[in-house]
Amino acid sequence: MNQQEVMFKYCLRLGDNALIRSYRLSEWCSNAPILEEDLALTNFALDMIGRAQALLGYAGQIEGKGRTDDDLAYRRGERSFYNVLLTELPNQDFAYTMARELYMSAFEYFYYSGLVASKDATLAAIAAKTLKEIKYHLSHATDWVLRLGDGTAESHAKMQAAVDDLWPYASELFESDTTDAAMISAISAPDPAALKDSWVKHVSAILKEATLDVPTTMYTHTGGRNGIHSENLGHILAEMQFLPHAYPDAKW
Repeated sequence: MNQQEVMFKYCLRLGDNALIRSYRLSEWCSNAPILEEDLALTNFALDMIGRAQALLGYAGQIEGKGRTDDDLAYRRGERSFYNVLLTELPNQDFAYTMARELYMSAFEYFYYSGLVASKDATLAAIAAKTLKEIKYHLSHATDWVLRLGDGTAESHAKMQAAVDDLWPYASELFESDTTDAAMISAISAPDPAALKDSWVKHVSAILKEATLDVPTTMYTHTGGRNGIHSENLGHILAEMQFLPHAYPDAKW
């Protein structure tokens, strides 16, 4: 890939993580355990949609083929999406969603804190705006992991199961490949691999405070960053892209 293609894929990765996560968060609308969480998670989904819109719109500009953020969201196939597998997993229950939010938000806090210093002015600006949202998302997820982990026997068991089940998927966040290497060199993007120790330390401290065991499993689930997904993404895209496919000439 040339520099333009690498930059395009890089922006898609960031945008796809936000887009697919927004879908999963939006599923809590009218389904959250309490009204306050119904509003909070719906607003978090809107934050993710705004981030996806900015990143996919910028990806379209870089590509230079006239594709908009809507085109990239609704007119790509499964193998052309580059979100990590963690974002596409079903919600399961509230504890699963909070564990995923903790893992993702903690990683994004470190990643976007580095991206604000990027040589690319557009990405740096997006990162600066996004970081304000990430800090709140991380605080929110932390509060719930603590409440559930150090709560009743049932809430503790569910939170521990979520933490354990999702831990192997978190490893994909720290993969660093040729796309990352090119962006580190070209625009001073953060190196995902270099963030793992800080992430593990931060997340482990929260889990221990929540009286939860820190997972020790060594196996990993990866592939999403290179377009290899679980069956879950296909189900998401079938629903998310239905209207644009059914009415391709519609204007909203």
